[in-house]
Amino acid sequence: MSELLNSMSVSASGLRAQAQRLRHTSENIANADTPGYRRKTVPFEAAARGEGISEVRTGRVQLDRTEVMRIYDPAHPLADETGHYDGSNVDLVVEIADAREAQRSYEANLKVFDQARQMSAGLLELLRR
Repeated sequence: MSELLNSMSVSASGLRAQAQRLRHTSENIANADTPGYRRKTVPFEAAARGEGISEVRTGRVQLDRTEVMRIYDPAHPLADETGHYDGSNVDLVVEIADAREAQRSYEANLKVFDQARQMSAGLLELLRR
């Protein structure tokens, strides 16, 4: 029974990590047109829980250091004397791919969690007899 609970705990940590990743990806998509916005990324780290079990957790949010796009629009209020202003460094294709990957990873962790839950319910039913 302990192994089933451990697997549920590991998959729940994966669910939390992918949910946070998806949240930051959606923030990036929402701010793709915000001048000066830098893409946020969240790294995953292994967190030892003891007994040879590692869960996943998210690290500190990091800002992508790639250059922001310079946009020419002399009428924009943030434009400098040359008519350029800093756009964002968000690439929508990359963000959509990250969102899709996070969604699929979330679904995989959810299936593992559900399978472990069903197995533990079956085990309890057998022990009840």
